[in-house]
Amino acid sequence: MGTCMTIAEVAKRTGLTPHTLRYYEREGLLLREVDRSSTGRRLYHEDDITWIRLITRLRATGMPIREVRRYAELARAGDATRRERLELLRAHRRRVIERLTVIEEHLKAIDYKIEFYEECCRPLGRLTSSAL
Repeated sequence: MGTCMTIAEVAKRTGLTPHTLRYYEREGLLLREVDRSSTGRRLYHEDDITWIRLITRLRATGMPIREVRRYAELARAGDATRRERLELLRAHRRRVIERLTVIEEHLKAIDYKIEFYEECCRPLGRLTSSAL
């Protein structure tokens, strides 16, 4: 399976804490059971990193833990679940787009206020002696 990495190395590569990685494992979010060394330490592989990055993106875009868990369950079940995984991702994408639309409206309101204050705070220009 290639080079093994410790939980500390995976944390550094993914930006997650070891605590979060252990939580993901406990919650059944990982694609497969994490390998262990002869002393019981967790050993991760490159494909684990790829999966962790995917679920991190799903979480960062607001997918609830229960849906990430369901996605992982479906992925572990194999190719027969591809259609269900597709539908799960499509539904999540629709929710993300809806949130982006709302955020864009909020951004427009903020931009409007910035323009207002920039106009208010713009110096009137220097008065010359001929303008006095």
